[in-house]
Amino acid sequence: MELKGYHIDIEPALDRIKKKHARTILIQLPEGLKPYLDEIHDHVMDRIPDIQVLISADPCYGACDMPCASRLDHLNVDTVIHIGHTPIPSMKITKGMDIIFLNAYSSKPLSSIVTKALDALIGKKIGIVTTAQHLHEILQVKEILEQHGFTVFIGKGDRRVSSPGQILGCNFSSALEIQSQVDSYLYIGSGFFHPLGLSLSTKKPVVIADPYTDKVIQKELEDIKDRVLRQRYGAITQAKMAKIFGILVGMKPGQQRIDLAFSIQKDIQDKGKKAYVLTVDHISPMILENFPFIDCYVSTLCPRVAIDDHLQYKQNIVTPIELDIALGKRSWDTYQFDEIQ
Repeated sequence: MELKGYHIDIEPALDRIKKKHARTILIQLPEGLKPYLDEIHDHVMDRIPDIQVLISADPCYGACDMPCASRLDHLNVDTVIHIGHTPIPSMKITKGMDIIFLNAYSSKPLSSIVTKALDALIGKKIGIVTTAQHLHEILQVKEILEQHGFTVFIGKGDRRVSSPGQILGCNFSSALEIQSQVDSYLYIGSGFFHPLGLSLSTKKPVVIADPYTDKVIQKELEDIKDRVLRQRYGAITQAKMAKIFGILVGMKPGQQRIDLAFSIQKDIQDKGKKAYVLTVDHISPMILENFPFIDCYVSTLCPRVAIDDHLQYKQNIVTPIELDIALGKRSWDTYQFDEIQ
């Protein structure tokens, strides 16, 4: 199925749904693909006219963001079609829940932007990383770099990523695996959150090759990193003065770090302070405002909550690693980006 800028191999999924005689399906889309809902819905109905289709209107930020199985059971949903992300191999899918992951492959050509990025690369040993949308072209990028005399490395990563070279907003294992072998990284994709996390995790230079804006970015990313680190230093300073903490635990299957939350609670209590463990599905400023007595929140959810979304919240929010610095368990010099394994 061709959409503007994307290709989705949806036919095998529809064949599978027809064979199992599913009556009701739920389609889950990330924010960037929701504008294409009309085309996707019509295509499904053309192929399976008697199917009942539900559309999840909730935000969806990754494969970790799966709907609750018990709620789907009440809606008689047979199958979930999750479009736009690759599965997380290590994530436990609720037994009996039929989920089909369909990647949305970008149809943007990469050769021009990769060639443009060659002069910005630092050193001759380059690690290539990207997001799900460009994984199908990562070997082409490798070939272009090798043709220009670069030695290229692509890490496999851990069981949270589905393909070599893939990074998530919460996991940079494919980059960390080759950290000692490379001089810098080439990130193929758009936005700053993924390359920012990559830079903070690896402590290596990162060059962004953005096929959507046709821009190569390196210095701007360094400026953003400096600004974020200053902001995070301020958040840690505030956390040091906090007396009562709220530890946020995600209810999304791929974000549940309950053991970490209880470990954090003990660390806080050992310092003579109070800590509550709070579960949350969709985090919002209004939810946190219901607990005005809490001085600081520790988020074990997606790292975006504390890092990328901090301006949305009146309350101070830190990551588990930042709390360790606030409690004196580690130094600022060892600052790391929070990752989910």
